[in-house]
Amino acid sequence: MGSTTPAIRGDATTRQDPRKRGAVVAALMLAMALAALDATIVSTAVPQIVGDLGGFSVFSWLFSGYLLAVTVTLPVYGKLSDTFGRKPVLVAGAAVFLLGSLLCAGAWNMAALIAFRVVQGLGGGALQGTVQTLAADLYPLAERPRIQARLSTVWAVSAVAGPGLGGVLAAYADWRWIFLVNLPIGAAALWLIVRHLHEPEREKAARARVDWAGALAVFACGGALLTALVQGGVAWAWLSAPSLALFGAGLALAGAVVWVERRAADPIIPGWVWRRRTIAAVNLAFGALGLLMVAPSVFLPTYAQSVLGLGPAAAGLVLCVWTLTWSGSAAVSQHVYRRIGFRDTALLGIGMGALILLAFPFLPYPGSWWQPTLLMLALGAVLGLFQLPLIIGVQSTVGWSERGTTTASVLFCRQTGQTVGASVFGAVANGVLAARLGGTGDLESVTRALDAGTAPEATRRAIAAAVHAVYFGAACAAALAFLVLLVVAPRRFPVRQEQGRQE
Repeated sequence: MGSTTPAIRGDATTRQDPRKRGAVVAALMLAMALAALDATIVSTAVPQIVGDLGGFSVFSWLFSGYLLAVTVTLPVYGKLSDTFGRKPVLVAGAAVFLLGSLLCAGAWNMAALIAFRVVQGLGGGALQGTVQTLAADLYPLAERPRIQARLSTVWAVSAVAGPGLGGVLAAYADWRWIFLVNLPIGAAALWLIVRHLHEPEREKAARARVDWAGALAVFACGGALLTALVQGGVAWAWLSAPSLALFGAGLALAGAVVWVERRAADPIIPGWVWRRRTIAAVNLAFGALGLLMVAPSVFLPTYAQSVLGLGPAAAGLVLCVWTLTWSGSAAVSQHVYRRIGFRDTALLGIGMGALILLAFPFLPYPGSWWQPTLLMLALGAVLGLFQLPLIIGVQSTVGWSERGTTTASVLFCRQTGQTVGASVFGAVANGVLAARLGGTGDLESVTRALDAGTAPEATRRAIAAAVHAVYFGAACAAALAFLVLLVVAPRRFPVRQEQGRQE
């Protein structure tokens, strides 16, 4: 059936006065900062939050609830931005995020805070997807690395500044300020967007038909499956009744999604997202990227503290260095993909990434802090060559009316990969620990024992072996991404002619 998405007159790129475009770029950077800071600022205040509100047994849902809401809403917001435009979706998403932030600051117990974090996540899905889509709208293909480099810098700065800012606010003010600090940043972004963003003129459709049944089905299916993955092996055993019930419900809802979307006039997840080789390959590659990112982001801090004997701040620095080289290599990746193409640049990056991840298990025990730091610097540099060319390349294969859906599908696959990776690699790490320690202990309990200074040397060696196994799994994920791009992706992406020359 034909789509009711309004058509765009003229070029698919949003043309604006350079001064106003600069204001919009500033707004996008501020909006991205909201999402980027959230990923790091909350974790440092957890002890203060738990001490004030209680609920230690469920505090992980502060992160899981937000992640679930962001992930399952990404495809919905992507389709809505293609239907109604980027501006109303971004404004609405930012408003919901700020409302959630204000509610979080006023939470009276842990249950309320978790619920309000979900509200934040409902807005966060719009921020992540729509900002990336607008970045492609604002600039033609030749100039897109400029804004993408700026957005990468936002993530790098947030990775460094977020933990420190959260710690300072929690220690010297109150943990509620980690949410209140979002309000002035978000207000400035909203003001700039409302005042300066002018989207291209669109032909009015007789009536925009939104696939609300599909949106609800996607939300319910994603919520069930991701909750099962996040909580499986943590809140309950993998083969327990809650886990099996959630997986069963998720699979049934997945069937409902397929049934509803095949009959929808303008589906939330259109079939062409997976029928087009380029988009399907990038989606799968980004799913593998999300999977491998879990190894350093989740397990490296534990390794740095438990095996290397570093303090929390130093362990955080070992991790965050990869964001610095990631943004740097992303900024210069255009000079590579303009010579050899999007796919081959990504293959070069992820191929070297697999080798770097594979080198981690060969680090000496106990080793020194500079060894994993050097590997993280190298890993960030090669992943910048992998991620940015694929985002720019896949966005350039579609027009304005499909760009939001395409961008959202890529980000959705990366978020889903991270969720799956956290569960799979968590099970791998716990399995290795149990084998090394005679069938007792998991990563969380063993780490607490190390913090208390009660764990023997054998336990430290067991943690090192567990993290090495996780990094080996991450190297396999990188190899999978390499294979997908090599076999599925076309060597030359079918870039639309109005976007520039073929790459």
